[in-house]
Amino acid sequence: MSSMTRRAPAGLWPAFQSRFGHAAPLLLLSLLLAVLTLAVGGHTARAEVGPALVTPGEMQSGALLFRTNEKGRYIEAPRLGTDIDLTVSGPTARAHVTQVFQNPTDQWVEAVYVYPLPEDGAVDTLKMVVGDRVITGDIAAREEARRTYEVAKQAGQTAGLVEEERPNLFTTSVANVGPGETVLIQIEYQETVRQSGARFSLRVPLVVAPRYNPAAVKQSVDFQPGQGGWGQTTTDPVPDRDRITPPVLDPRGNAPVNPVTLTVKLQAGFPLGEVVSANHAVDIETQGPDSRVVTMKGPVPANRDFELSWTPAAGVAPSVGLFRERVAGDDYVLAFVTPPALAQAEDKRPRDVVFVIDNSGSMGGASMDQAKSSLLYALGRLSPTDRFNVVRFDDTLDVLFPDVVPADAEHVGRARSFVSGLEASGGTDMVPAMQAALTEHGDDGRARLRQVVFLTDGAIGNEQQLFDTIAGMRGRSRVFMVGIGSAPNTFLMSRAAELGRGSFTQIGAPEQVEERMRTLFEKLESPVVTNLSARFSAGGADATPETLPDLYRGEPVVLAARLAALSGTIEVKGMIGDRPWIVTLPVAQAAKGEGLSKLWARRKIADAEVAQTLGQIDAEQADQRILSLALQHHLVTRLTSLVAVDKTPRRPDGAVLSRNDIPLNLPAGWDFDKVFGAKPKPEFRQAGLLLPAAARANAPAAADKPQPVEDVVLPQTATDAELRIIAGLLLLLAGLTVFGFGRRSTGGRA
Repeated sequence: MSSMTRRAPAGLWPAFQSRFGHAAPLLLLSLLLAVLTLAVGGHTARAEVGPALVTPGEMQSGALLFRTNEKGRYIEAPRLGTDIDLTVSGPTARAHVTQVFQNPTDQWVEAVYVYPLPEDGAVDTLKMVVGDRVITGDIAAREEARRTYEVAKQAGQTAGLVEEERPNLFTTSVANVGPGETVLIQIEYQETVRQSGARFSLRVPLVVAPRYNPAAVKQSVDFQPGQGGWGQTTTDPVPDRDRITPPVLDPRGNAPVNPVTLTVKLQAGFPLGEVVSANHAVDIETQGPDSRVVTMKGPVPANRDFELSWTPAAGVAPSVGLFRERVAGDDYVLAFVTPPALAQAEDKRPRDVVFVIDNSGSMGGASMDQAKSSLLYALGRLSPTDRFNVVRFDDTLDVLFPDVVPADAEHVGRARSFVSGLEASGGTDMVPAMQAALTEHGDDGRARLRQVVFLTDGAIGNEQQLFDTIAGMRGRSRVFMVGIGSAPNTFLMSRAAELGRGSFTQIGAPEQVEERMRTLFEKLESPVVTNLSARFSAGGADATPETLPDLYRGEPVVLAARLAALSGTIEVKGMIGDRPWIVTLPVAQAAKGEGLSKLWARRKIADAEVAQTLGQIDAEQADQRILSLALQHHLVTRLTSLVAVDKTPRRPDGAVLSRNDIPLNLPAGWDFDKVFGAKPKPEFRQAGLLLPAAARANAPAAADKPQPVEDVVLPQTATDAELRIIAGLLLLLAGLTVFGFGRRSTGGRA
């Protein structure tokens, strides 16, 4: 047998040569190269790619460069790409957000990325993909999760950690990303679809706007047991400012980073009419009367929020919805009821309206234009029986009139001139402006409606101070927040409106000003649905919100509850102006829904935060409620985090681990100098980040339209196996082509 093995090659080559003639050498070489390439490409375990040294002039996309010891040569900093896949099922949406961290260096790195999510999103799942391994994250108390992550990081294990900084602001940390490696982090969250009249909408925040973090306004005192009466004062209103202030790129000198792809599978549950993307170009595929697939044309840079809205085909939105889900032996329901829009009573009370406009540096550019246009439109909607005032603020404050004045031609004309002359500059000190707006002078306005219309991007880090101000001073005022720009702080807007018993309107583009301000004023001028209550006939329901808010035109009652049984009815009633309104929902007829238990728990957590702000419970009681709900329902909150650890240590002993805070784009329409000043921030220089020459030459100024950027492919392994496989197939194809020519040249002889 061994002799046969030795003789086989002697006869194999002549036979091969005889069959393929003069093409045999090239064909054999091509086949060998193809097999070798496929073999190397298919080998995925622990493969590492050495760093690619580049010069600034070679960079054609948004990359940051680190200096090396080799003169004139640099290494790319870690890169990030994001893929978002959403499925809308009637009133709820499920999102999968995949973050792709690429390390093109020859160092082991820890990548840290701050990113936004919807403020009411229930984040419940973390998956980490390292090579061909998928690691699922566990929920734990925040400090415990952080300890687990730090231990894994020091041990050389790849680990992922997702932490909440604000309900709409999260941090992902990924430790021990190897040289040339790609690590995928996927998080999932559940949220409700928003409804306003006949329009349904979904908003996906894509960029964290730089936030103004003011100096201390007040001190809080902390006494700990066993310290003999001595305590400490806390003077920083934003104690976590370092965690919510990632580096931001100047768009004048850097091409956009963090390319995003996004797909929405829309299953509305009713025949669809108009489907519109407000801020991004999309492709829309119709898959049925109530189904669409919406794909964002991209990838695009993460520099403005994505907003999708849809309406029913008949133009009349369903006015009621009832959905159910059973999880771990408990039944959950989610109810939507939209009160009828009744005409305003003839004897409507006159109004006192205080307009507040933010002209801080973050409002520079398109945001300032939108805010001024919105306020000028609002001034034009005032009636002769109304009174008004205007407050403008940055880190200073001006109140146009000593008190509210009649909305006559003279006063409105002065206000229009005042607003038209505003320019953006300075910091965003919102608390004094809100205090000024909520302060009442005298008692002559008690018979009048008092409304505060607050126009801002909400780019601050001391949200809780603003909430405390509203809770303590709201009196009879109602606060209406108008979010301005491409990336407003929607958590601040929605919570401030909730505490102020008003509503939140978002204006993201100049063409939206008139339509959305008109909708807002229809709310201001229409009767409010008050004294709302809900009663479950079967009893044993744990409903949220515990106290239903007042509603304005087109706003639905949204009620989530955990039930003892799916039986009986839900009775919702209230007053529309001076007329009673009541509707009864049969629980047994609820349709099947998805993720309702998560949404119920998330809303209960928000209730605890609001109750603490209003002084209804103390901080310890709020924390107990939040922690219990979060651990039971596997949710990320300010007290809990998701952590995933690859059990196998990977970083070699002695290899240094460097931290890299991945920078963010400046939100579209923002003016970098208005936010940070004319000179680059010092920490950019300290970080050793170098501006690519190609980016300096080709990057546009802060653009109002999204610009396409280089795609980041979602790989299946930690190697460039796909490229090698493709190369192997190409070589194989070349070999087969040569084979064909070889047969033709030999006349096809056998």
